[in-house]
Amino acid sequence: MATTFHSLRDHLLISMPHLDDLHFSQTVTYICDHSEYGAMGIVVNRPVGISLADLCDHLETPCPSISDQQQSVYFGGPVKPERGYVLHQADDPREWPDSYFITDEICLTTSVEVIELAGNGCLQSGYLVALGCAGWGPGQLEQEMADNSWLSCPANSDILFRIPAEDRLRAAASILGVNLDLLSAQAGHA
Repeated sequence: MATTFHSLRDHLLISMPHLDDLHFSQTVTYICDHSEYGAMGIVVNRPVGISLADLCDHLETPCPSISDQQQSVYFGGPVKPERGYVLHQADDPREWPDSYFITDEICLTTSVEVIELAGNGCLQSGYLVALGCAGWGPGQLEQEMADNSWLSCPANSDILFRIPAEDRLRAAASILGVNLDLLSAQAGHA
């Protein structure tokens, strides 16, 4: 019996309490792309303890925007941790020709120029800077979903960009009406 593929692109993955993985325990991951060839996402609730100003200093680029200097940089996942990813809102794809548009309003950019724009206060909408990303090979994410490692729900920009990082896990679970404190730390199948 053939199964129908269901893409989780533009969804949030919410780690289940029993997920005992150094990289993904207690995380919310935004899925940027998902096809039969695999999936890619950005963990959105794990700050790494450096600010945008620190990152700009490391990249030797200015960060004059006072309001953006303290913006947290996040652990995006264990794949390519030396690479920067900027998840951001954008109104016009023509302004972002080198970006990957996940939805009509949310895109992913990996160029240093977008970090410079953030440091200069030019990203007026929401954004999140992450080091590294999460990746799954063909069928891997589907198997993890079948193993009850994750819950998924449609993403929204408030959770991605406006809710404090420490509240994103509970906010994502609440979309589903789930209280993570009431879930068992034991995996199982009905």
